[in-house]
Amino acid sequence: MKILYLHQYFATPESNAGTRSYEMAKRLVKSGHDVTFITSSAYFSDNYNLNHGWNLIDIEGIKLHVLHLAYSNKDSFFKRILKFIRFSVSSTVKSFSIKADVVFATSTPLTIAIPGVIYSKCKKRPLVFEVRDLWPELPVAAGVIKNKLIIKFATWLEKYTYKNSTRLIGLSPGMCDGIIKHGISPDKVTLATNSCDTSLFDVSEDVGIDYLKSKLGFVNGRKLIVYTGTFGLINNVSYIVGLAKAAQNSNPNLCFVAIGDGMEKEKIISEARALGVYNKNLYFLDPVPKTEIVRLLSAADLSLSLFGPVKEMWHNSANKLFDALASKTPIAINYGGWQKDFIKEHKCGLVLEADDYKASSMLISDFLDSKSDYEAAVNSCKTLAYEHFSRDMMATRVEKTLQDAIND
Repeated sequence: MKILYLHQYFATPESNAGTRSYEMAKRLVKSGHDVTFITSSAYFSDNYNLNHGWNLIDIEGIKLHVLHLAYSNKDSFFKRILKFIRFSVSSTVKSFSIKADVVFATSTPLTIAIPGVIYSKCKKRPLVFEVRDLWPELPVAAGVIKNKLIIKFATWLEKYTYKNSTRLIGLSPGMCDGIIKHGISPDKVTLATNSCDTSLFDVSEDVGIDYLKSKLGFVNGRKLIVYTGTFGLINNVSYIVGLAKAAQNSNPNLCFVAIGDGMEKEKIISEARALGVYNKNLYFLDPVPKTEIVRLLSAADLSLSLFGPVKEMWHNSANKLFDALASKTPIAINYGGWQKDFIKEHKCGLVLEADDYKASSMLISDFLDSKSDYEAAVNSCKTLAYEHFSRDMMATRVEKTLQDAIND
């Protein structure tokens, strides 16, 4: 197959962003397919020496047309909208220079559907659309989008894209249900969750021990609980501040680390200072490449995935969950949905109380002190990562979906 892959935020493990598209493309190339991306420079390092405008580069046999377009998690919503529009227009024009058997567009943002639909209609090629978040339901529920015209347009674009896609991929059961409720036949929807990079995260225990000594000396023998991700409006990272405060007196053996960036980070650091936990049992670190997250999770006793009380967000297929499984690090979450049911069923971590920090910190402490429960969770993580959610398994689902679209 010749695949035109549309993704605004392509990233490799040397970046601090999700690498799903890179991992899927790498496996498609290995299977003999021709993969060409249209993407932006958002997560490309300075090592690529990208010029303004379009750049053509090759990464492990993956051809990438990269539009120089800076991006930051701290950008305002309005600024992001402008960048979405600019990329959508530019990528639509660029796509017409590329020959493909199928066009594969992956959100977010939802505007990536525009070049996908236009290419599909004009070139008479099937469109496969991958839903990573339910837009506009999520930003509307979170209060990020309030303009009625934008909501109306986004709602129309979502429905139009679904109905004009030959096949659709959802990253969670909730996302698949969200697609189907728009009148899409279930046999056209594939569940292909985020996945576990077992080859990247399968490192010896010495890696974590060395990282504790060289980078995390402040842990000083305490149990390490880490959050790795975005400090955004919907992520509710301030939850970790409440946990640290509750643990300060009753559970002094717990040490929390939050690593990442986003528009809420400075505010959360200020909260930590005000509550007296900053650089005592809660530490904030700058974003690091995925390759260093491997070392951090190897050192960690527990990984956190956090969200606020926005049920639409609970459909998310959190990278943090699958990275934790791959590294055999038990996971703790503070929200409901399919991941809550998943963790309880497979006993691979904890479901914390969303509004009771004291109870949650005690739950963490008891879990980490219970050798039998903890070892069972570690073993469950390993089984899930290798036998149910490996990168290769999910790439096979994606490949079959693309081939089915062409055969249709």
